[in-house]
Amino acid sequence: MERIYIGDLKDHIGETVTIKGWVSVRRDQGKMVFFDIRDMTGAVQGVVLPKSAAIELAKQTNRESSVAISGEVKQRPAKNAQEGKVNGDIELVIDGIEILGAAETLPFEIMDDTAGINEEVRLAHRYLDLRSERMQRNIRLRSELVRRCREFLFNEKFTEIETPLLTESTPEGSRDFVVPSRLHPGKFYALPQSPQQYKQLLMVGGFERYFQIARAIRDEDLRADRGFEHTQIDIEMSFVEQGDVMSTVEKMITGAVEAMGYTIKEKPFPRFTYAEVMEKFGADKFDLRTPEEKEKNILAYAWVHKFPFFEKTPEGGWTFTHNPFSMPVPEHVDQLLQKKNVGEILTTQYDLVCNGYETGGGSIRAHKPGLLKAAYEIMGYTEDETQERIGHMLTAFVFGVPPHGGIALGVERLIMNLTGETHLREVQAFPMTRGGQTSVMKAPKSLTAKQLEELHLQVKPPKKHG
Repeated sequence: MERIYIGDLKDHIGETVTIKGWVSVRRDQGKMVFFDIRDMTGAVQGVVLPKSAAIELAKQTNRESSVAISGEVKQRPAKNAQEGKVNGDIELVIDGIEILGAAETLPFEIMDDTAGINEEVRLAHRYLDLRSERMQRNIRLRSELVRRCREFLFNEKFTEIETPLLTESTPEGSRDFVVPSRLHPGKFYALPQSPQQYKQLLMVGGFERYFQIARAIRDEDLRADRGFEHTQIDIEMSFVEQGDVMSTVEKMITGAVEAMGYTIKEKPFPRFTYAEVMEKFGADKFDLRTPEEKEKNILAYAWVHKFPFFEKTPEGGWTFTHNPFSMPVPEHVDQLLQKKNVGEILTTQYDLVCNGYETGGGSIRAHKPGLLKAAYEIMGYTEDETQERIGHMLTAFVFGVPPHGGIALGVERLIMNLTGETHLREVQAFPMTRGGQTSVMKAPKSLTAKQLEELHLQVKPPKKHG
């Protein structure tokens, strides 16, 4: 018999159907057995009557077992209907049960909120944690947001393009995760911290409007809102100015979140300079909501722009505040080229802030080789070192590169805004533990001697301190 989804059962009142899903609750009541059964579309109550052929198997069916259940869909008497509950006015009178996957005793209760459960236990059994109502809601919400953004970008003539996951190390940024090369002994790839350079090269390649739902991987210190891995809606556009990128992002975000039932505090999003927010809020991440708006989960988006291009290093040199590929604001182009008053140079960097979190950042790019070279010179790189780092970009930019700019929006941060969650693990399917281990599989792990030999690697024990 064809499977019917639980969310469609009201269309089959009076019919015998088969549903498939999980047993959320089993209640033995006298000689009858009641079940709450759920699938991805909803839940329904089922009852096994004493004379049913399925009664003995029903008594052996544990909670969270996956099952195929057959029975007649019946309208419940008005006095027994559960108002306000989906499918509260129908039930399934069960005449057949097939246990597809029996469940043993659960390591923790998943019908309650699992947020308070010990992290190690919870992530070791993440596949069970994901069955909880909150995790199902959060992960499906994430999928819906990405889908709506993707559809918007396609309608705006963007092309979705995948960039390589094996690239070169960029030691001037965050720490890389490196991958040893078997074919090139002693040399290493790096997993991408962002598709930054590749997406700019795509602009040189004539695609004009690119996007990607990209994975970004950085060996950073772990925090509640920052992990080794995150996903970003990565965008780059040719022949644009700062306002064009901001406008496109505003339309995308507004259309997506309002269609999902959320309210935005102010449109268009207010814009502040970096100097203004530091004076007003003392930080470049801030929350514009009133206490009442926080209770209603209003979304208060805002832009911050005109950041300082450079900041001092502990050694007294200069480094970039965001990335070295940004264009300075027009009035500071000559300052950059002349390398004068470096601390006063402002960049076309712009960040999107919402409810106290930075949710995205981008800039108009320096598409003229002289500007890129000047930025690297200010940071202390010799001509040879600059060529080693970005020579491929400098070469590409002499072949008719268009002016271009873009942005990367963190999917996890966007979903944390929508859900009110404060930890990445609540909006990622398989997050890292606080100790940097993967869910369920508990990587990293040691390699075999054969694997190390193939990669021409030797592992040395860490040095002891003290």
